[in-house]
Amino acid sequence: MTQLDQLGLIKNSFPSFVLASNSAARQSMLRNAGLHFSVQASNVDEAAIKQSLLILDQTAANLAGVLAEAKAREVSKNATDAWVIGGDQVLLCEGAYFDKAVDLAAAKSTLQRLGGRCHELHAAVCLVRDEKVMWQHTSVARMWMRPLSDAFIEAYLDLVGAAVLGSVGCYHIEGRGVQLFERIEGDYFTIMGLPLLPLLNYLHGQKLVSL
Repeated sequence: MTQLDQLGLIKNSFPSFVLASNSAARQSMLRNAGLHFSVQASNVDEAAIKQSLLILDQTAANLAGVLAEAKAREVSKNATDAWVIGGDQVLLCEGAYFDKAVDLAAAKSTLQRLGGRCHELHAAVCLVRDEKVMWQHTSVARMWMRPLSDAFIEAYLDLVGAAVLGSVGCYHIEGRGVQLFERIEGDYFTIMGLPLLPLLNYLHGQKLVSL
């Protein structure tokens, strides 16, 4: 038996993982953590799910959880025996839900609404195998944005450009977006869109991964 065998580090000794998301941030987090996975984006109608849940007055945490589960279940249909990772994030500010901005004008409007206020980011992760939920978790981060003048917002958007359209809050906390905030409560990975530590804790506890 080789040393790698003894340590349980042979890649083929672990189950296959599929990330049900095209999110570059989620892919980067999992890859940097050393997880081997493939990517297969789901085709669920997120807008329809959100609308139906909001009619039922579901909480932001429930909404994120349902979306993460729906993505993982949909991909799991064609990923036999694989552990499918679904993730989603919901932004809530003073009772209002936000979607990703479609252009820089909409991004400016989003930042005007978030400026000087606290908003919440609810991030959910769900593990599904053969269409059965094996584990799920939701975390929340609270973000206090500084009051922002229109001139500051315009200068910020000129610098970062259309890249912010991929973030529901129109900022990247790992870059210049951190300058928009005066206070943050919560896990960095939750802000990035995936509760990574709880996920890794579960995977290690089930002996599904190693270093």
